[in-house]
Amino acid sequence: MTTPDIEGLDQLERAVLDEDVSLATALRRFLLLAGYAHQEELRAWAVKQSEGYEVDEEVPRFREVAATLEITLEPSAPGRPRLEDTRQISPYQLPQSVRDRGIGEHAPIRYGVREMEALIAMGWNLELRPPGSAEYLAEVTDELGNGSVVLSLHWRVRLTALQQVLDHIRTRLTLFVAEVRAAMPPGQRNPNPDQIDSAAQVFSFRGDGSTINIVAPSAKAAIDSTATASVNEPVPTPQPWWHRSSVIWSAIAATATIAGVIATVAVAK
Repeated sequence: MTTPDIEGLDQLERAVLDEDVSLATALRRFLLLAGYAHQEELRAWAVKQSEGYEVDEEVPRFREVAATLEITLEPSAPGRPRLEDTRQISPYQLPQSVRDRGIGEHAPIRYGVREMEALIAMGWNLELRPPGSAEYLAEVTDELGNGSVVLSLHWRVRLTALQQVLDHIRTRLTLFVAEVRAAMPPGQRNPNPDQIDSAAQVFSFRGDGSTINIVAPSAKAAIDSTATASVNEPVPTPQPWWHRSSVIWSAIAATATIAGVIATVAVAK
C-alpha cells in the first residue's frame, strides 16, 4: 500500500516567509504537518515553542539571552527619602555564595511565541528574577546596600532579545521547508513521508540545544504572572552559523543549564 503524500507544506511556506503572519500561526501549521507525517519529535518541538517551557525544564540555547543584571534599592536610614533606586551591577559584585547559584549576565526566556509577540507589540521590556530572593537578598544588602535595603535582584531583558528568539524559530521553520523542497523533484506538489523524514533529520534539534521529551508541556505563565525556577552557571556559546550538508542553525544568544526562573514584566523606560 502506497503512503499518500503529505499536504500543508505550501501553507507553511507562505506563513514562515510572510513577516506579517504571526509566528504562532506558522508554528500551528508546522504542528499539523508534523502530525500528518507522524513526526513526534517535530510535534514536541513545535509545542514547546508555542506554549513555552515549564520551570523545571531545560531551555534550548537560543532561549538563553544576554541580559543586564540589576538591583533595586530603598534607603533604610531614618530621615532619608524612601525612593527606590535601580542600578546595574556586575555579577562579580555579588557575594560569592550568590554567584555560586549561577547568576550571571544571561537569562532564560520561557515564554511561548504568542506571549513574546504580545510583549513586543506592547513595547514592554522584561525583568526576570532568579529564585530564592528571601534566602540571599540579605547577603546582597550587606554587600551592596551601603545604607539601603536591596529589594530586588533581577535581569533586565530588552525586546530585541525576544525578537532574536522569535527570529531563530522562524528561521528554523524556513530551513525545514527549504530542506523538504530540496528533496522534492520538479513537478511534485506535496512531499512524501520519506522526504519529511529526511528534512526532520537535517532539522536537528541538537542544533539549538533542545532537549525534547515527547510528552507535550502544558501552557506556562501568562504575560502578567510569575513562574519560579533556579539557575545554574551560564556558559557562552558561538554565534549562528550555516553548514549546507546538514543545515543547522546554531544558538543566537548564550547558554546556561536551567532549572527555571521567576519572571515578572516591567514597563520599558
